[in-house]
Amino acid sequence: MREPATLTEALAERFARAAADPAVLEPGDPHDPAPGARAASYGELDRRARELGQWLTERQVAGRPVLVALETGVDLAVAVVACLYAGAVAVPVPPPSTSAAAAERTTAIARETGAAVVLTVARHAADVSRRLSDAGRGAVLCLAVDTALPAADGWQPARLGPEAVALIQYTSGTTAAPRGVQVTHANLLATMREIQQALGTHAGSRIGGWLPCYHDLGLIGQLLHPLWLGATAVLMPPRLFLGRPARWLEAIDRYGVTVAAAPDSAYARCAAEVTDAELAGLDLSRWETAVNAAEPVSAATVEAFAGRFAAAGLRPGAMVAGYGLAEATLLVSTTGGGPVAVRTGLPVGAGDGRRVVSCGRPRGGEVRIVDPASRAELPDGAEGEVWVRGAAVAAGYWQRPLETAEVFGAVTADGARGFLRTGDLGVLSDGELYLTGRLKDTVVVAGQSVHPQEMERRLIDCGERLASAVVFGADQPDRLVVVQEVRHPGRDQAALAALAARVRGCLADEFGARPAGVLLVRPGSVRRTTSGKVRRSTMRQLFLRGDLRPVYAELDETLPAPPREVVR
Repeated sequence: MREPATLTEALAERFARAAADPAVLEPGDPHDPAPGARAASYGELDRRARELGQWLTERQVAGRPVLVALETGVDLAVAVVACLYAGAVAVPVPPPSTSAAAAERTTAIARETGAAVVLTVARHAADVSRRLSDAGRGAVLCLAVDTALPAADGWQPARLGPEAVALIQYTSGTTAAPRGVQVTHANLLATMREIQQALGTHAGSRIGGWLPCYHDLGLIGQLLHPLWLGATAVLMPPRLFLGRPARWLEAIDRYGVTVAAAPDSAYARCAAEVTDAELAGLDLSRWETAVNAAEPVSAATVEAFAGRFAAAGLRPGAMVAGYGLAEATLLVSTTGGGPVAVRTGLPVGAGDGRRVVSCGRPRGGEVRIVDPASRAELPDGAEGEVWVRGAAVAAGYWQRPLETAEVFGAVTADGARGFLRTGDLGVLSDGELYLTGRLKDTVVVAGQSVHPQEMERRLIDCGERLASAVVFGADQPDRLVVVQEVRHPGRDQAALAALAARVRGCLADEFGARPAGVLLVRPGSVRRTTSGKVRRSTMRQLFLRGDLRPVYAELDETLPAPPREVVR
């Protein structure tokens, strides 16, 4: 039997064989009048996708971008599959209800891609059309996918080659403006096989989570992979997790999820915020694999989550650490079964006492650690930039040829070609990859490069009132600024000054650092991506523009003084 050449062919074959099986489950919102789960069988998903695919084909969108502005769930699955069926290029974007910043991101993507069609649902259609019109994109057709469409009897999906672009996945923009990664059908098929090999997934798996599908882990890992397997995708709207983290674990219990993924910060929230009463009602014994990925993995989080939820039946060694990025079509490496490996003594950061979690062995592709300046490959145990090569590496950035050549066409000093420069720093030790930071994030302490992520993690432990923090270089890498969220900041300036002194003392004792500025802000002030990563470059820009509103600030006289928040 001929192997499918595209993801579209693979999905059509799976759907035909499994028409009666459950394809997508969408847990209900407890605030809805009827909060029961929505569900779609493979037969229903195929029928609706063909009807929508026929509509798209009539608009001549083959090979052209189509925006998918939908919340995670059944309707989004229909829209993405319909784009694949029509040969269109799916471009997932935030649904209009997310935030004003998300709406701005959507209009910027609409301008950059030149998309002629946007898919949403009826309750958001008017708002989407208005926002696009206000941005000068009034000619974009807006279709509500939850409305009835003509039957597609006899209509057949488009036939494409493996190098055709299937979707454009916009990056999270942690250190640069978001860029559209062109992911081909060949990339997706390679990634599907790599995930299956890494996690042992199969048609009987139930794979789910709450990550939005405009994030690569949500779209590829939580939606496309289970559909490729013929498994069941359990797609929870992100707002349910963000409102109360225990809902995610309750959904894993209720729907028998066997594989779920989330960023480290989500596991940390669950360990810290799930109450004893909520814990007592959980049965996590069917959860085989808990993938911790999409941001740096903390040894403390791995230990805290495993310890907290062992009482709910979470299996020892269920957590798997992973590393990937949109430019590599999600997956680069994962750990295997058993406890996640933690190393100390690696030659990174401001000393050798820090614990670094292994992200496992490369899956399918090739990983090298390279000196970012000389481009020389580095030996085992040395820290450098992570370079990746393989079938899952994407085709480049949408309409950005110079950046594509720089990032996707890297050549080592000894002439090895075709590498992706990830911008991440790491160490290969005994074949396993340990991530240590971001190349552009590095700050300087006493002439030595230090990864700000380590400072941020340490600050969380420096006091019960200290929450998330972001550390960056102001105008120079050695002029550190700390923006520290404070729980219950209150009005007492002396108490806030004491907290600022604690922040300074923590960084001095642990890293020998003397920040040029410490700003205390309210919870929620530190900007993050959809997966929870700190938007470090955005926070630096906000600081330099004077757009932060601290409740308390201590700054060297050479730094710009931000306006202070008025506390009433």
